[in-house]
Amino acid sequence: MALIVQKFGGTSVGTVERIKQVAEKVKKFREAGDDLVVVLSAMSGETNRLIDLAKQISEQPVPRELDVIVSTGEQVTIALLAMALNDLGVPAVSYTGNQVRILTDSAHNKARILQIDDQKIREDLKAGRVVVVAGFQGVDENGSITTLGRGGSDTTGVALAAALKADECQIYTDVDGVYTTDPRVVSQAQRLDKITFEEMLEMASLGSKVLQIRAVEFAGKYNVPLRVLHSFQEGPGTLITIDEEESMEQPIISGIAFNRDEAKLTIRGVPDTPGVAFKILGPISAANIEVDMIVQNVSHDNTTDFTFTVHRNDYEKAQKVLQNTASEIGAREVIGDTKIAKVSIVGVGMRSHAGVASRMFEALALESINIQMISTSEIKVSVVIEEKYLELAVRALHTAFELDAPSRQGE
Repeated sequence: MALIVQKFGGTSVGTVERIKQVAEKVKKFREAGDDLVVVLSAMSGETNRLIDLAKQISEQPVPRELDVIVSTGEQVTIALLAMALNDLGVPAVSYTGNQVRILTDSAHNKARILQIDDQKIREDLKAGRVVVVAGFQGVDENGSITTLGRGGSDTTGVALAAALKADECQIYTDVDGVYTTDPRVVSQAQRLDKITFEEMLEMASLGSKVLQIRAVEFAGKYNVPLRVLHSFQEGPGTLITIDEEESMEQPIISGIAFNRDEAKLTIRGVPDTPGVAFKILGPISAANIEVDMIVQNVSHDNTTDFTFTVHRNDYEKAQKVLQNTASEIGAREVIGDTKIAKVSIVGVGMRSHAGVASRMFEALALESINIQMISTSEIKVSVVIEEKYLELAVRALHTAFELDAPSRQGE
């Protein structure tokens, strides 16, 4: 008998019919003798609808109250699935994040899980019940409802699997696994049978929407076997594993990630003095804005230009903070650009292959795509380019690194 945590995303529970289909799938696992904890997202589009409602009241809703409203989406789906399971003769009980006691910090709209009280879940499992838990949400030490940010249901699923020491965490979604890149952009993209936590972490952080980055972090930290599967199609999916299979056949690049949700800010004519980077980025950090790529130009006439990227949703907020900083430190001006995108190549095989970055730059140059910023690590190279060239860049790189060859599948 295995203990399995299953997570179903918004499209998987988007209608009553689909919720009934999920119930049938869960029933099969239960009949096979497995203990099951099922984590659900809200119905597809529901979180956006609730956010729109809030914004009709307030342009900038109070974060605490926004969490109260958006957390109701999952409350609907967990109750409906528990009802469907009971109707199929499968004893089931649903819990919100507060009822399970998924304790988080107090960073509303992007809270982090601190601790999970698994006692209630274990009692239900022992009694033969399927436990259905609301994803995406928790409660802080003050009893306030918190949410974990977009895709947070993945994190809930993996965190529960870690707390319960589950045999496997299965993430059911609208794709049948992790691909070399988005198949909607590159029709010859291939499903990967396996990928390392390290590669998946980079892919998630760089814009791959299959899994949320914190879910992968959790899985890697606690070595939770993680599998991405299609909600309604049979297949092996993609196993995310801790092992790097050392092999002559190890591909240099496992995948290409991209992110359209980028914006760039530049503060020009900054006095080139010690500590200036902190003076610029300190207030940005204090405003709870995450900075991605950073470039500082070589000093000229004792001044420098400092450029960084943020999520496009944080652009206006970051711009206001930066303009205040510019006034305080005597910088010349602040300029910005929201028409950029980031493209990244990822693969543990890079460690043993030289010239990967130059091969990437050559492929982009052949398509006359200008590179604005570059960032590298041991297993990835990222570039910022004009957004209008994004799909062309992804296709060119996919071909350049031989990812769309039929032999790529199943390696």
